[in-house]
Amino acid sequence: MSGELTQSVIKKIIRQVGLECAAQGEALSETLVAFMVKAVVLDPRNDFNMDQILTENDMQDLIQLCVTRLLDTTNPSLSTIKMQVYFDMNYASRDDLLSEQERVLEGKLAPMVRAITEAAPRTQEERENMYQKIVTYVLLRSGLGSPTDIEAVREVTAAFQSVFPQTEMITFISLSKKGKEQQLKDLAMIVTGIRLHNKECQKGGSGIDDLPAILNKAIPSATQTVDERLNSCQLLVYQYTALLESMQEDPHRYSQLSTFKLKEALFNARQYEAFLCILLSDVITNAREVESLGVQFEATMKVLKNTMQEKTSIESKDVFPLFMELSKIWTGFQDAKLLLSFLTNMTDNLQQFLEIQSQLFPEEMLTSLLEGVTVKSDEERIKETMGTRVNVSDFKNQEWLFPETTDDFDGLLIQYHSFCAHSIGVKGLTLVGNPAIGILKHKEKCYVFSSKEAAYIFAQDPDKFIQLNVEKAKEYPELIQLLELHHQFEYLVPHAQARSAKKCSMKPPPKRDSSTQTDTHILPPTIVRSYEWNEWELRRKAIKLANLRRKLTHAMQTDLSHMRRENFTQAYLPKDVGTQTKRDNSSNVPKPQIFLKGLRGGSSPTTHMVAVDLTRPLDET
Repeated sequence: MSGELTQSVIKKIIRQVGLECAAQGEALSETLVAFMVKAVVLDPRNDFNMDQILTENDMQDLIQLCVTRLLDTTNPSLSTIKMQVYFDMNYASRDDLLSEQERVLEGKLAPMVRAITEAAPRTQEERENMYQKIVTYVLLRSGLGSPTDIEAVREVTAAFQSVFPQTEMITFISLSKKGKEQQLKDLAMIVTGIRLHNKECQKGGSGIDDLPAILNKAIPSATQTVDERLNSCQLLVYQYTALLESMQEDPHRYSQLSTFKLKEALFNARQYEAFLCILLSDVITNAREVESLGVQFEATMKVLKNTMQEKTSIESKDVFPLFMELSKIWTGFQDAKLLLSFLTNMTDNLQQFLEIQSQLFPEEMLTSLLEGVTVKSDEERIKETMGTRVNVSDFKNQEWLFPETTDDFDGLLIQYHSFCAHSIGVKGLTLVGNPAIGILKHKEKCYVFSSKEAAYIFAQDPDKFIQLNVEKAKEYPELIQLLELHHQFEYLVPHAQARSAKKCSMKPPPKRDSSTQTDTHILPPTIVRSYEWNEWELRRKAIKLANLRRKLTHAMQTDLSHMRRENFTQAYLPKDVGTQTKRDNSSNVPKPQIFLKGLRGGSSPTTHMVAVDLTRPLDET
């Protein structure tokens, strides 16, 4: 059957199993149903042949088996698988949890940041509204108070005005989008540091919890809770292991205890123990981080107080870095609180998967079954075998590792979660291995053992016992995760192929869901400010440029630049030249003078006029 066809058939089966379980009132996740389908197919007792196309009857049988196992609430194996699925889907490391929290916070603040960085206020009222948005952003970014808390808003506004007055808005608006985003973050950190300093000086601090005190009280309580549950779980592990060992040694006890699901209960307790150890380690690491943050906070606050003591004017470069450092440390406290809450919830939610233990084995029943049985802890078993170790000379072709001959001995990656590699497949027990006996390195993988005898037996034919462990994991699917056998169960191995020892596989093509997100502006803005769409404006600029033809270009040197290079000037000397355009000349002529006599008349009726020329001759002038 082809890989794609196999996947389509399995998806159909998973969907049908989920519907039938939901019809009977049990809503299960698709991940859990898929794991159970895989486990049923892997179990050799069910004898499913994946070399052939599943008939309708085969599919119905597979669906019925899966539904039966998923609805069997009395089986510890189902509780273990549910526990493993829950832990895989919900647990996150410190870095993953904090990065996810930061992503969520950035997502919540993104609309506000976008409104601030993309706005271009022109009027005074618009700039004031933008200023108030920045104040709200600073408050939400710090996580110290709520925008509905008037006192907290008043404190943030006062602190913000002291470092960023409204007159700075013009400069802020002129920044690029990236520059605005960075300045917003810096301002939020500075204001947070100022508020923390004021709270330390008892001059404010509304909405600011005393996180160091809260954590110093909550962490020991959480550690004690996890430790107590771990101890009670380990006690169950030791008791179940003792009962299973007694069954193998005494046939009478075997017939008495064979009806109990002791192995499933043991694997359930072991898995719960492994998860609690992870959570306890995270709690302890968190406690150390809080202790370190407390020391840093006190030291930074002391330096800040000494810097600001008895000074009326302080340079911003002296105190702003200290305020930002206080903000970073306080963010560490907030992260520690978030992580502690997450670990506490995980611890509480895991408890439900261990409740089946008390239902199958009440305390009175367990006490009666343990009569005459010696219960040993893991530490006691290791102590019993501390004096024994493998003799390397007994093995010619095997490589054994010991503390005195191996670098980073404690850091070696041990197979099967450091359980004895022999007892899993042979006895069905998860006995703790003792590295002091010797670590067998076989095909670049390391194995530990609970006793010297188990080490010798395993070393005779390691591949045989490794295969026995794989078969045991097929019978008890919860062992796949408990023993960290994921690399051997990456896909469904046809049972017929496993029996015929053929190596060909039907691994489906790898597929996965992926998504990408692109920033609104991944590159710096490239807006051309000189661009004009108006044709008349372009004409006006063209005329303005055309006028340059009539302009003269002037050059000059200043006192600051005249020594930088040599300058040469060529001038044409003026020449003496004269041009006469006219000459002055004059002449003098006699003025004509004529005297007329007799114009007034006389005694006679007739007028007689006499003209006398009195003009002087030309030569007399």
